[in-house]
Amino acid sequence: MENKTLAKHAGKAAFGTICSRILGYIRDMFVANLFGVGMFADAFYAAFRIPNLFRRMFGEGSFSAAFIPVFSHYLHTKDKDETQNFLNAIFTVLLIILIVISALGVVFSPALTKMMVWGFSDNPEKMQITIALTRLMFPFIVFICLAAFLLAILNTLHSFFIPALAPLSLSVSEIFYILAIAPLISPGNQIKGLALSVIFGGTLHFFVQYPKLKNLGWHLKFKINLKHPGVKRVALLMVPSLVGLSVDQINAFVDNICASFLGNGPVSALYYSNRLMQMPLAVFGLAFATASLPAMSKACAEKDIVTLKNSLNYSIRFIIFTLMPAAVGLMTIGLPIVKLLFEHGKFDALGSIMTNKALFFYSFGLPAYAAAKIFANAFYSFQDTKTPVKTAIWTMILHVFLCIVLMRPMGVGGLAFATALSSYFNVIVLAICLKKRIGSLDLKQVTFSSFKSLIASIITAAVALNACKISDNLFICVPVAIFCAILAFIASSYILKSEELKTVKSVFSR
Repeated sequence: MENKTLAKHAGKAAFGTICSRILGYIRDMFVANLFGVGMFADAFYAAFRIPNLFRRMFGEGSFSAAFIPVFSHYLHTKDKDETQNFLNAIFTVLLIILIVISALGVVFSPALTKMMVWGFSDNPEKMQITIALTRLMFPFIVFICLAAFLLAILNTLHSFFIPALAPLSLSVSEIFYILAIAPLISPGNQIKGLALSVIFGGTLHFFVQYPKLKNLGWHLKFKINLKHPGVKRVALLMVPSLVGLSVDQINAFVDNICASFLGNGPVSALYYSNRLMQMPLAVFGLAFATASLPAMSKACAEKDIVTLKNSLNYSIRFIIFTLMPAAVGLMTIGLPIVKLLFEHGKFDALGSIMTNKALFFYSFGLPAYAAAKIFANAFYSFQDTKTPVKTAIWTMILHVFLCIVLMRPMGVGGLAFATALSSYFNVIVLAICLKKRIGSLDLKQVTFSSFKSLIASIITAAVALNACKISDNLFICVPVAIFCAILAFIASSYILKSEELKTVKSVFSR
């Protein structure tokens, strides 16, 4: 019953994510068409990563990892008034911190930008544009982090669709700007207008979710209570997880810094390839990661380790089953997909080749990215944020080393490959540590299921590759190849009697 509930919640998150991501890709297509892969695009995405790091720290990253287990404990052990006071206290402290960080970010944007992308120093114009965009986008973190706070509350209250759908607000804002406002602005200022549309999108992200919170009988009020025990508990849990759960974002900054030394294009190529890889990761991997943390936190609050293990095992098997074929598929027909989505306007063939090179190696790590989040969630449900941060530190050290070693011989692909390899290392270490804590994880079942998925994925890749050759028209061959690949994987999994196929059906039937 617990696994069916988990699948139901993951299904709602997946459906909302699909809608949001599709619109996100349309947004990226418009941005790519207007700015291509060059100086303005590099500056925009480099600047966007800087406030986005704080979003990961004080939003859906380390803050959520610390907040959800504590909030779950209050929900199941305290009365509503006490729980509401806890929410108000957390909201107030978070709002004050975000305003201070945003103000400091605006003031210190030049120093921060130069530190993050010092490779741009060889191009003064590019550096100045990046600094200006960073300063414009820093206020974005206030509402986007508050939106992530709402997401954490709603997920714990078992509301998953609206929080997963809400990110489309950012896409709506950017698309509206590009279509309706950008043509009226001089080319030199168009990129600044895009930065302002990001802030507006972050604001919408918050207000789209708040009515749902009210409907569930909760609210947020500004009430200062720094001595609230819940605030102290979240703060203590959050300190180590600031590094632990932000490892992906920090690794992305390392990629950004290294890419800034590789000329014009690599920063944008990393962004676009990462966006493509994020689609299956968000729909399947992060949907289960989102649903698994409240489920495992509840099991811990009720001291039910058997249920926790079942949720963990179920989630790992499912994400490998879905993400392995997605990874192999993107590695096989990534170039025509990139060409179809982005090779328009100022986005040329060279940009497609560069983006696909990064996509190939990013995709290799797809199962590891999701598995690492699931394993980390198991520790967070125990209110243990120290173990994941220890593995994260070693993972970052390995990632930096691999980036330095691989960036010259492999270019932008080496940076993506470094991210993938370090993520597998992270998963292995987390699994070993978790086994020491709760005993056997029943990974034999996971291994057997993964072997079946690998066989089905190889068949899927062969079908996709051949189907992509039916026409030179990308609008025909790419959709046909994807459709045939999905059918091939379903048929192969059915023949191999993969149990996870039933889970996929239950996820999308809900």
